[in-house]
Parts: sequence; structure tokens; C-alpha cells
Amino acid sequence: MCRSIKTLRSEEVIDDEEVRAAALQFVRKVSGYRKPSRANENVFQGAVDEIATSTRKMLDSLVMAGAAQSR
Repeated sequence: MCRSIKTLRSEEVIDDEEVRAAALQFVRKVSGYRKPSRANENVFQGAVDEIATSTRKMLDSLVMAGAAQSR
């Protein structure tokens, strides 16, 4: 679905900016909006925030192959 979203899992250090950029790209793809109208701006940004938070939580919890512990 979102071919242009970069895989972050393989990165050594994943900063919050990269996570947020991926969340923004996902919300843009799903909503069909590059930039939402003023009426939808809060909902759009809220979705980006929630997805970025969930993504960070997931990435921080993943156990990588060969790693003794999670990230």
C-alpha cells in the first residue's frame, strides 16, 4: 500500500523525526490528503501523533534476531 514508506526496523538508531515522517506518510496515504483542510487539521495531526506513538512503542519493543534483549 505505502511503497514509499521507509523500513525503519533495520536502522541502528531510529530517531523520532523518522518515526513521525513515516506516520505522516501513512496518514496522507490513508486519508488521501497531502495537506488537510483547516476543518480536518486537528484530526489529521492527532492521527499522525497516535500512529507515531504506536510505531515508537512497537519499534522499542521488537526483539531483533540475534539480540539478547529488545531495543
